[in-house]
Amino acid sequence: MGLTKEEIKQKINEENVKFIRLQFTDLLGTIKNVEIPLSQLDKALDNQMVFDGSSIEGFVRIEESDMKLYPDLDTFVVFPWTSEKGKVARFICDIYNTDGTPFEGCPRYNLKRNLKRAEDLGFTAFNIGTEPEFFLFKLDEKGEPSLELNDKGGYFDLAPTDLGENCRRDIVLELEEMGFEIEASHHEVAPGQHEIDFKYSDAVKHADDIQTFKLVVKTIARKHGLHATFMPKPLFGVNGSGMHCNMSLFKGKTNTFLDENGPLELSETAYKFIAGIIKHALSFTAVTNPTVNSYKRLVPGYEAPCYVAWSGSNRSPLIRVPASRGLSTRVEVRSVDPAANPYLALSVLLASGLDGIENDLDAPEAVDRNIYIMDKEEREANGVKDLPATLADALDELKKDETIIEALGEHLFEHFIESKEIEWDMFRTQVHPWEREQYMSSY
Repeated sequence: MGLTKEEIKQKINEENVKFIRLQFTDLLGTIKNVEIPLSQLDKALDNQMVFDGSSIEGFVRIEESDMKLYPDLDTFVVFPWTSEKGKVARFICDIYNTDGTPFEGCPRYNLKRNLKRAEDLGFTAFNIGTEPEFFLFKLDEKGEPSLELNDKGGYFDLAPTDLGENCRRDIVLELEEMGFEIEASHHEVAPGQHEIDFKYSDAVKHADDIQTFKLVVKTIARKHGLHATFMPKPLFGVNGSGMHCNMSLFKGKTNTFLDENGPLELSETAYKFIAGIIKHALSFTAVTNPTVNSYKRLVPGYEAPCYVAWSGSNRSPLIRVPASRGLSTRVEVRSVDPAANPYLALSVLLASGLDGIENDLDAPEAVDRNIYIMDKEEREANGVKDLPATLADALDELKKDETIIEALGEHLFEHFIESKEIEWDMFRTQVHPWEREQYMSSY
């Protein structure tokens, strides 16, 4: 459990904290914060901090702009890298309307709303473990990100090939000081690409942790003269960055996905959850892969899934069941990328799985062959669909799926569609360097 108000004040005093950041996440997954001096702490702890919601992406119009920040005391943490002369601490907040009702456009509240549905079905926890990958690029002389990588390392490489190792080690140390339990940290497949895995936790805490993780990675990278990016596919011809989501549903201390006597030691609940994910995969992709760039990663040849299937052993499908059993029995969705808003991504994944459980859906047969080497006819014969090829295709699928629309709620759905259609249109009408290279001389 977190600290009481009194314990928080004591810690602020001991650690010489001078500023408090009230942090929240907008529609697109961007971290926002309001920084307040200590003199305003009591007001903040009494949920009386008001801010202008009309200036935040996907929140509200000007005429209904005032919103309140409700700090979650369990999320209090002091940023270890801040100045000894006066440190900065933060709370993650939920957004409320001024009348004291939860704001429906708050992504964090939306995840809690979906978890309530799981609770109504008897589940006490939706446990999540993610693996967010990122690239490290050198900063240029102006302090802007360049396209120059800081290493030539590959999967699990060691220094001196992996020059990002010191930066990665510092990130791990900062995270551990903030209470993260780091399970592994290694170089990924592509040069300049890294992964740090932290312990699984319940969904809201894990989404909070992803946001904190991104902030720490970017902050510490900059101290090393590097730019960390969670962009899904920053470079052509190498692997992109994913954020595989490992999920399990618990009732008390029992993992409901485990059945020691079931096929693959999986329970009926696990199979139904998989069936729900498969049913809704095309429509939740706009949320789990929310940028134009996301679809440059979801192509054959770079270990990212682009086909809707599941397997207990094969790494090419969308859904994999990792080998661990017992309390670690879980379902891994491999398409999600780190540009996703974690609160919304977990909302749509949970809603998809619950739909499978509520409606007794049957999971299709596992596909244990390499799907990448199947042709289209073979894939169709095995019932394997392709994930959307572009953001526009994904948005079309999203608009057709009531389960996913309900998982987002009307406010978030409408603002998400509006924002992403603008993004697609800007990309669609832009003239890209590739086109000039291909066509300027030829025509």
